[in-house]
Amino acid sequence: MIYTFAKVNKLLLRENNLHSCYFDILLQIKEISILGLGKRLEGKLISFFLTQNYIKMGIKEKSKDLRVRMRTALKGGGDKAIEKQKAIGKLTARERILALLDPKSFHEYDLFVEHAAKDFNMDKKYLPGDGVITGTGSISGNPVCIYAQDFTVAGGSLGWMHAKKITKIMDHALKLKVPLIGINDSGGARIQEGVNSLAGYGEIFFRNTLASGVIPQISVILGPCAGGAVYSPALTDFVFTVEKITKMFITGPEVIKSVLGEEISMEALGGAKVHCEQTGNAHFYAESEEECFNQIKQLATYIPWNNINKAKKFPKKSPKTRRFKIDAVMPSDPKQPYDVRDLIRAVADDSDFFEIQELFAKNIVIGFSRINGETVGIVANQPMYLAGVLDVDSSDKAARFIRYCDSFNIPLVTLVDLPGYLPGVDQEHAGVIRHGAKLLYAYSEATVPKITLITRKAYGGGYIAMCSHHLRADFVFAWPTAEIAVMGPEGASNIIFRKEIMSATDPEAMRKEKVEEYKAKFANPYVAAAYGYVDAVIEPSETRNMLIHALDISKDKKVQLPFKKHGIPPF
Repeated sequence: MIYTFAKVNKLLLRENNLHSCYFDILLQIKEISILGLGKRLEGKLISFFLTQNYIKMGIKEKSKDLRVRMRTALKGGGDKAIEKQKAIGKLTARERILALLDPKSFHEYDLFVEHAAKDFNMDKKYLPGDGVITGTGSISGNPVCIYAQDFTVAGGSLGWMHAKKITKIMDHALKLKVPLIGINDSGGARIQEGVNSLAGYGEIFFRNTLASGVIPQISVILGPCAGGAVYSPALTDFVFTVEKITKMFITGPEVIKSVLGEEISMEALGGAKVHCEQTGNAHFYAESEEECFNQIKQLATYIPWNNINKAKKFPKKSPKTRRFKIDAVMPSDPKQPYDVRDLIRAVADDSDFFEIQELFAKNIVIGFSRINGETVGIVANQPMYLAGVLDVDSSDKAARFIRYCDSFNIPLVTLVDLPGYLPGVDQEHAGVIRHGAKLLYAYSEATVPKITLITRKAYGGGYIAMCSHHLRADFVFAWPTAEIAVMGPEGASNIIFRKEIMSATDPEAMRKEKVEEYKAKFANPYVAAAYGYVDAVIEPSETRNMLIHALDISKDKKVQLPFKKHGIPPF
């Protein structure tokens, strides 16, 4: 049915209020063409007509008016845009929020915020909620602040009011001391708004920095996240990605092709696997959005809600010793690798270990477990990969995790088995000195309880860096299999006994003899224990009880650091 402008006016004048026939028009007709204006009655036109004679309405009519406005806003970009989103296997922004939060816990704010852009005919466009949904809710009964960009509305592009909605909920999160979750699905800055879009990003980055170490910040990349938009997730604590959905890069394939002549797909450039395996920009990989949300819910059980409180305590559970036998974890051959995660599960409550950055820098393992019901952060060398050496990536990975745990009052348990730092031209030129120093800095700066267990090799700078007493570990334990020395027996013997080996009638036999001599004297935990660098040499079966006691006795630890504005880490 077609309503001319005059006819609509006549209907409005005939009715004292705005109810009855005009609401029938709005509710029953999907598209109303106003002859004389030549535009569909939607967006701002709906808003205009709904406000006519608004003052004369009673509460029922105003409530009805509210429902019409909400119905329009809640549709986001409309049915076609939603169908397109679903066709590529993506949930809508609102569906994502509802899937992640506890049932019926989400409360939305700023639904009626509209963009303020006027150039490039933007003043004629209505963007529901300006392309982002914000609000509060709960996960496992605990409050969170959340926002989700709506790709169905202008591609989720970020304009000034879009950014204002995000920064407003960020301010709420910081004020209320609750975690902030951001779901990113955006084409980037809204070009039509020019510098205001850039200003919006800057305001978000600033708040990410203010909130760092105060409240947990979680980023979920469920669509494109390009250009300046990538720096907000980079500033947050945990980044979640989903296969074939996540696309995160500063410059996209088209720009790379035009500037460098290189061709690459979006997935190969900035897909989930790329960021979880190669760049280290992401912490969690999932094959579906549902799996991703379950990962977030699991993470939430381990971490505290702010930097004032500790993580929630759970009833203590014994490890599953039938499956994970601590005496059988380590092979008798010191050169044979083993999976350190089996050791972690042998001492953790219910043998539960929530690993972080599982696919990146596999020579070190980080994640959360519980010991005696309390959350602990685990940092462990992984002999299964590169013999557990430290390198550029593993140092970065561990250092950032250590600082997170220290910021949020999570005790650190370090499991040591490494031959040192990885040698080689590539590592030296990649800056292993600077990156390796990050680990030293993070452990030295941390004031939470720090418990270290040396299981096998602890050589050279690697021994120092992996939370030795010299970096103020509270307790250092060692198994009888521990080897604590400046370097491995072979390398050390070649240097110390070089003259004897060279002058021997049988140099190889002499070298083997000297290696055994060195092992007998230094490749054990007792020299370090004699100097007090190891507090106790323990049998593997004693490990869990010793960890429980050490964590319990150090739970009220207080450390007074020198006054300073802040330190200068080797960034």
